[in-house]
Amino acid sequence: MKTIIDWLLQGDVSLQYLTHKYLLNTEENHLNNLQARIATEGWGKRFLDARNASGHWGRGFYQPKWISSHYTLLDLRFLEIEPVEPISETIALILAQSTAPNGSINESRSIPSGDVCVNGMFLNYAAFFGTPEDQLKSVVDYLLDNIMPDGGFNCEGKTKGAHHSSMHTTMSALEGIWEFIKAGYSYRVDELHQARLTAEEFLLMHQLYKSDKTGEVINNKWTMLSFPSRWFYDILRALVYLADADRSYDPRMKAALELLMSKRRKDGAWPIQAKHPGLVHFDMEQTGAPRRFNTLRALRVQEKYG
Repeated sequence: MKTIIDWLLQGDVSLQYLTHKYLLNTEENHLNNLQARIATEGWGKRFLDARNASGHWGRGFYQPKWISSHYTLLDLRFLEIEPVEPISETIALILAQSTAPNGSINESRSIPSGDVCVNGMFLNYAAFFGTPEDQLKSVVDYLLDNIMPDGGFNCEGKTKGAHHSSMHTTMSALEGIWEFIKAGYSYRVDELHQARLTAEEFLLMHQLYKSDKTGEVINNKWTMLSFPSRWFYDILRALVYLADADRSYDPRMKAALELLMSKRRKDGAWPIQAKHPGLVHFDMEQTGAPRRFNTLRALRVQEKYG
């Protein structure tokens, strides 16, 4: 384990910070110093330097994938960079320019309402970066209004005729809801706690990747470990969420946990097995093995569930 930790600490400063925070329980002053460096060196600085004079990344809020403001802010959130001024300014632009009449964050001017998955991702990084609660209330309302009868979420929402939840969208909504709760906001928080529990149950009834009717694997891509995940679902993304949300072990996690552990290399590291095609500012890590970010994430899961 020490060898793996030493290897993680040789990575980008964001990985150093996250390793100290989640695996080493390092004292706060050192953590603060490491986090402050993410904006001034390495991956964090490269993302910030790619921002345009318009105040956006890419061509604006959502296009093109994966260099738009939306997906760049999501990357920065997972690096756990501090909410430096460029980030706060761009979130304010998104709220001013991309809020639909129904209060959702709308990724396209050609449709009247935003995608539920996008709103979950937006709430994730907006809450993490400390956006004022009043500015997030309509997004919370939109997510709560779009809980499906089976307890999860679907990107198209109830109003567009969806009948069954999507694992992709449920995951994005869960991450956003949990980040809002974790950040200490109070708006409709009891309803959000209940929504979180029902959405987690939707994932668990599928053992995180299997049919609740046949037990067969629903989509083999969900068993492939990716990072960054973008909007795509996989078992590691689900398990990291459950560990972060302090969800107690449930026997229905067993198959996914065993599958994750089977992907560990002899050197103790985990690979990145899938990359989602699209434009990038730069590759933080290539596919293949070993890779630090997925190793860090898998060790967080292992520490929680053994």
